[in-house]
Amino acid sequence: MTLTGVRRFLVGERLPTTRAIHERLPKLLALPVFGSDAISSSAYATEEIMLALAVAGSGALTHSVAVAVAIAVLFGIVSVSYRQTVIAYPSGGGAYIVAHENLGTYPGLVAAAALLTDYVLTVAVSIAAGVAAIISAVPALAPHREALCLVCIALVTLANLRGARESGKLFAGPTYVFVGSVLLMLVMGALRLALHPQTATPAASASGSIAEPLALFLVLRAFASGCAALTGIEAISNGVPAFRPPESRNAATTLGWMVGICIILFLGITALARHFHIIPDATGHQTVVSMLGRAVFGDSLLYYFLQAATAAVLVLAANTSFADFPRLSSILARDGFAPRQLANLGDRLVFSNGILLLGAFAALLIIIFRGQTHLLIPLYAVGVFLSFTLSQAGMVRHWQKAHAPGWVARAAVNAVGAVATALVFVVVGSVKFSHGAWIILFVIPLLVMGFRKISRHYHDLARLLEWTDHTRPPAIKHKAIVLVPGVHPHVLAALKYAKTISPRPEALFVQVDPGDPPWLKQWDRWAMGIPLTVLRSSPAALTESIIRYTRHLRAEQGLDFVTVVIPELVVTRWWQRLLRSQFGLRLKYALLFEPGIAVANVRHRAAT
Repeated sequence: MTLTGVRRFLVGERLPTTRAIHERLPKLLALPVFGSDAISSSAYATEEIMLALAVAGSGALTHSVAVAVAIAVLFGIVSVSYRQTVIAYPSGGGAYIVAHENLGTYPGLVAAAALLTDYVLTVAVSIAAGVAAIISAVPALAPHREALCLVCIALVTLANLRGARESGKLFAGPTYVFVGSVLLMLVMGALRLALHPQTATPAASASGSIAEPLALFLVLRAFASGCAALTGIEAISNGVPAFRPPESRNAATTLGWMVGICIILFLGITALARHFHIIPDATGHQTVVSMLGRAVFGDSLLYYFLQAATAAVLVLAANTSFADFPRLSSILARDGFAPRQLANLGDRLVFSNGILLLGAFAALLIIIFRGQTHLLIPLYAVGVFLSFTLSQAGMVRHWQKAHAPGWVARAAVNAVGAVATALVFVVVGSVKFSHGAWIILFVIPLLVMGFRKISRHYHDLARLLEWTDHTRPPAIKHKAIVLVPGVHPHVLAALKYAKTISPRPEALFVQVDPGDPPWLKQWDRWAMGIPLTVLRSSPAALTESIIRYTRHLRAEQGLDFVTVVIPELVVTRWWQRLLRSQFGLRLKYALLFEPGIAVANVRHRAAT
């Protein structure tokens, strides 16, 4: 099977661009595509709150519900703010677009950098948390944590390369199964508590209060860690164009569904864990959801079903980033702040280059942090709250400029969202700074500098290519040089080609062995009147000798361009290519950076 055949087997057949409208997502498919990140975060957000509080002893875990309620309130504020963004920007109202249009270039680029880093972290954290759920059920897999994470990243990347609609169908089932299994656990757990109230105290002997000097810091740290529950809430505003018409209304409805599900699952898990006196495992061998599932279901099939559903949705939650990272990258590329290759649609009408780039970055993070969720979480959610703040501040400015009926009330809603998320950003950044958040606060400015450098490059390139003189350009002096390794049919074809592009072409033979080859004495018989220059060189300096000769020829004859014609014998089998010296390829690369030099390949297929 050829490489093209393998690609078609893995990714699927090429889709015509006319199919783009049919690749739009209905609400039931859009919810798992854009909401799986936020929904799945309920599987680890509670655990992060409890791990932060457990530093002061198990008695401090009584504060977990209050912290979760505060985060749920923040969830509601941010969701109402983003609902307005979805309605105001039917073409996609991500933080970058809103901040760029309303606050200026640099705020927009900061928002884009913050979101891109958060998307990469979302993939790494979701995959790591999903593998942790698998290891909780099957501890024997613990030594293979990193390998499992990398395999999951590869599978999700491949699924997204197949197209948005196919990935939505693939991920819809696990997302809805996860929601159903967690709701079943919450209902059964609540019934057990109602029928058999538990009066046992937590396993540790610590009191229910936190020492006063540590109280504020621990609560803020728990709040900052639990704010991971909000990551992914902006995904729908970024992906409005992916919805079926009417895009804004469908996106707003889906956002409401997502927020409702997230709050119910998050608060339910936190409250149930508190009443069952769950104590988090700092070693990472057992997740809070796993312990809670065992407490409710025991070691039954329902427990393993819950763990399988949790693992699946956490792994597939990375799909939210795979939907938004390539889209945001394409917008940046369109605006000249990212490589233009990121704006190209692939065969399956998705931004394939962005998908591959995201997969590579996430795999690198998994390797660096050894696939440990608790090592990745401190880096998480810092960038997203920065983008939240810039997005909501941009919406305030948007309503001020629009002056539509009711703009004051709308601006007030977004202003509340901006203030709330700004305060959370300060809290998260300061509390997590020494635990790894400084990396993100360092990376974001570096990305902004990179965006600006790319923009300047494209601007300078456009100015260089700008046609300012409308007079007829002067004639150019050009000569073709044919590299001659011997007299063969493909060399003769190259000589004929050279005569069509140059009035007086020249042949060049670089002699590396002592003694003249037999064909050299009969050159005039085959040469079609083309003179031959013999250049002596050592085998190690073959490429350098050709480059020096072309430079000398240009300078001596005052040529504007020299075309180096390379006859090339093409073999058809992959193993035969391995037997070739690939000199022509190396020479082309070496000549690539030579000014005034063009390279032409005249290929002759070998019948072997």
